[in-house]
Amino acid sequence: MSEFQTAVLLADIALIIAVARVAGRLARRLGQPSVTGEIAAGVLLGPTLLDGAVSAALFPTEVRPYLGAVANLGLVLFMFVIGLEFDFARLRGSGRVTGATVLGSTLVPFALGVLLGAYLLRSYDPANRPAFVLFIGVAVSVTAFPVLARILADRGMNGTWLGAVALSAAAFCDLAAWTTLAGLQALAGAGGAHPWLVLLVLPYALVLFLGVRPLLARYLARRGSGTPLSAGDVTVVVSGALGSAAVTQLLGLHFVIGAFLFGLAMPRLHTAAHDGLLRRTEHTTTLLLPVYFIVAGLKVDLSGIGTEGLVQLAWIMVVAVTGKFAGTWLGARSQGVPARGSAVLAGLMNTRGLTELVALGVGLEAGLIDERLYSLFVVMAVVTTVMTGPLLGRLMGRGDGAPALLDPDLAAGRGARAVAGTRG
Repeated sequence: MSEFQTAVLLADIALIIAVARVAGRLARRLGQPSVTGEIAAGVLLGPTLLDGAVSAALFPTEVRPYLGAVANLGLVLFMFVIGLEFDFARLRGSGRVTGATVLGSTLVPFALGVLLGAYLLRSYDPANRPAFVLFIGVAVSVTAFPVLARILADRGMNGTWLGAVALSAAAFCDLAAWTTLAGLQALAGAGGAHPWLVLLVLPYALVLFLGVRPLLARYLARRGSGTPLSAGDVTVVVSGALGSAAVTQLLGLHFVIGAFLFGLAMPRLHTAAHDGLLRRTEHTTTLLLPVYFIVAGLKVDLSGIGTEGLVQLAWIMVVAVTGKFAGTWLGARSQGVPARGSAVLAGLMNTRGLTELVALGVGLEAGLIDERLYSLFVVMAVVTTVMTGPLLGRLMGRGDGAPALLDPDLAAGRGARAVAGTRG
């Protein structure tokens, strides 16, 4: 790497951080999660505008691999945080409403997505047709747990029964999506010359949960309850996440799977240690993730999608929105949740954001989809996330019925009793 390339790389990172900050603030002013502005900025800086002249001038080809390395580091930490924030207790005691919501919001869009994948086979010729069709099903089934949590916090809904149901269902959807994605990558021929290596992921996961987890629990508990983690402790944890990402990459699966697994396997810490670890890790991802948005945006080219591409985008939008909304609504209604509350829950579960972007990136690298289809799905991810806020505002309203959406004790009938188990 020459001195000039080093200078360009550093200047590019500085530019990306600044642009992401401005775009994120603009999105927040418009009532949107900051991530939507950052993703949109990445797309606008890509080859879509001015036939790629902007991206070519700002991000020379010889510098992009180094930007990709920085982006991957941020992605590893992000996926580790996703795993760390996953709460298994939600799945054990979240009640029938959450279970029905998970089934509806996962199976219905997945089934419709498989049909969409079969339709798209008319225009695409993937190397592995079954894996392609199944991946489309996964791509329209994703719900962005981190973005959803931010939306709930911004609207003061994170302490409500509806917020608890949404977070629990989104967490399980994420777990199902990453598990299925790992299987699809294996089905698509991961592992290179040694495809049998993928089979070692299962014993590796057992080592993490049965061996590494208790060792980390003893190591991190030596300071006593209520004591924040030291810089050395955080270094050990982050090194473990990076090492786990390296292991799954060597085994033929994407490194995000390893980072996510390590986050899942982390012992659940006391509040001070947990919050401290999240805060330190999220500070780093705040700086590095915008680089990922730009790198992802450089692969999005909407300038030549044509009429056929617009038709495909329309079908992708219809399937993604209808499948997620209808599945969630039917699942919640089956447990007696009022129609309006079920609609609010369905609107929340339609959020995709960065989680969708990561899943699409994995599919692109694994050869499950090409850059053209990747671009269309990125548009879907942005649009479905942007529409969540206005849709919630319209559904929630300010009428007398709005409080019943937030407290099951105020909702009449079976729906109140069914969701009572989601508290705590």
